[in-house]
Amino acid sequence: MKKFGLGVLGLGEGRSIISGALHSQLWTVSQLCDLDEQLGRERCREFGLTNFTTSLKTLLENPAVEVVGIYTPDHLHATHIIQALRAGKHVICTKPFLNDLTQAQEVLRAQKTSGKHIMVGQSSRFFAPFARQRSHFNTGAFGELITVEAYYNADHRWFLKKAWAKTADFKWLYGGLSHPVDLMRWYLPDIAEVMGYAALSKNGRELGLKNPDTFQFIFKSSDGIPARVSGTYHSPVIPLQRDSNMSCILRCANGASQGDYYDLRYAWKLGEQSNIETFEDQDDYYFRFGGHSHHAGEYQNYIEYFARCLTSGHSPQPDVLEGIVTVALLQAMEKSCTSGLPVKLADVLALHDLSELLPAGTP
Repeated sequence: MKKFGLGVLGLGEGRSIISGALHSQLWTVSQLCDLDEQLGRERCREFGLTNFTTSLKTLLENPAVEVVGIYTPDHLHATHIIQALRAGKHVICTKPFLNDLTQAQEVLRAQKTSGKHIMVGQSSRFFAPFARQRSHFNTGAFGELITVEAYYNADHRWFLKKAWAKTADFKWLYGGLSHPVDLMRWYLPDIAEVMGYAALSKNGRELGLKNPDTFQFIFKSSDGIPARVSGTYHSPVIPLQRDSNMSCILRCANGASQGDYYDLRYAWKLGEQSNIETFEDQDDYYFRFGGHSHHAGEYQNYIEYFARCLTSGHSPQPDVLEGIVTVALLQAMEKSCTSGLPVKLADVLALHDLSELLPAGTP
């Protein structure tokens, strides 16, 4: 199987994908790019690389770069995706895929014209407990899905040391809550309506955050299945011995399961049979540096999946269409917080002439 050449744009958040690619037999890191020259030199020293540029044009003109990994601030994603596609590159873009839908049509046109693949870097799908939960659910043993609950609570006050995180463009709804929202949509892709509330905490206000950091949402699928997603980002968290901080819970007709992030655990029950599976021996694979703030193992898993898709000609998931619908759902969530009313996904997509992307069966 051939190796693919990776160009990484954005070397703060892009640190994990660099590690993932360097540890993979399927990738070569062809070039790094960031406006911050000092950061670029730091990453080159850290990973033993030399090919760094501050010019996106240089990165995109490099024939060794076949895939561009985009890890820039959220509000720049659409522009960088379009530029990479027009340069004839495949794209991996970290979540949130877009920070709004204003350029969604342009992204769709650029992808269609280029014929290149896009994958949204929803890394949590490629983390051992959640991947195991999904494969177990897909056996059909759990029966019909009754409800999904997903949450992500983290004390990310350290994150606001990044200057761009304190601008009006940065929103935890997109940058953090998109993880449990994606896990929920993995099982309920046809969400029809959402209702929720959001608030900016005392800690967030004092640190200069501009947008809410505390969230509670209820969703309804097209066939009436309810789901729940919640998250907080600047408050103390319960010790890991009691709460994983990020989890996905499936409650089904024949049993239930729970994937837990930070403690690498998967628990399930089917009838009278129950078990707890742990992946503790993979901690060093998933969390290679920075404590548990960088999860490079997930990135290696998803770029290797992407490489296999490119080789086989299959479209990687989440793709551009799923990515845009998830952004539309995030916008519906944001609108509900403002209006205090339920919001239909169809109405948000229609506002941006994207109704054709509405999942089949969604009212």
